[in-house]
Amino acid sequence: MKNMQITYEPVGIVHTPFKSKEGMPIQTRGGKGIKGQIIVKEELASGLTDLDGFSHIILIYHFHKSVGFDLQTIPFLDNNKRGVFSTRAPKRPNSIGISVVRLLSIDKNILNIENVDILDGTPLLDIKPYIPDFDIHKIEKIGWVENKTDKLNEIKSDKRFE
Repeated sequence: MKNMQITYEPVGIVHTPFKSKEGMPIQTRGGKGIKGQIIVKEELASGLTDLDGFSHIILIYHFHKSVGFDLQTIPFLDNNKRGVFSTRAPKRPNSIGISVVRLLSIDKNILNIENVDILDGTPLLDIKPYIPDFDIHKIEKIGWVENKTDKLNEIKSDKRFE
C-alpha cells in the first residue's frame, strides 16, 4: 500500500460537560439525557439546511486527546485483550470516533444535542443524518461483546486509554 497523506479540516467543535475522559459514558446509550452543543463553522452553516428534519445524527470526530495506539487493547466492556478493530477504543491507528446523538434543535450554526459520550472540545469532522432504513441491519453475531452490554449505562471511561 502506498503511503498516503490524508488531511481533514474540522467542520466544528463539540462542547459537552466532559472536561476529562475519566467518568465519561463509553457509548451514547450510557450518556442518555446528557446534553451538549456543536458549534459549526459559520461559513458552513448553510450545509445544515434540512438537518432539523432528523431526530438523530451521526457525528464523526477526531479523538484529539488520544496519543498513539495499540493493536491489542483491553476494551471497557471486557478484561481480555482484543484486536483494536474489534473494539471502539479511542487509541486507534486513525483516531476517528463516531456517535449517534439526538438532535434537539439548530440555531444558525449551533446544534443542541443530547445523549453525548464525547469529550469537550472535540474537533468534529462530519455530520450525517441517522436514517434507520440505512443504518439498522439485521445482525447474526456481535463477537466478543455478546452478553456484555447489559451494564453499558453503568460502565464509565477510565484511564486505560491515556
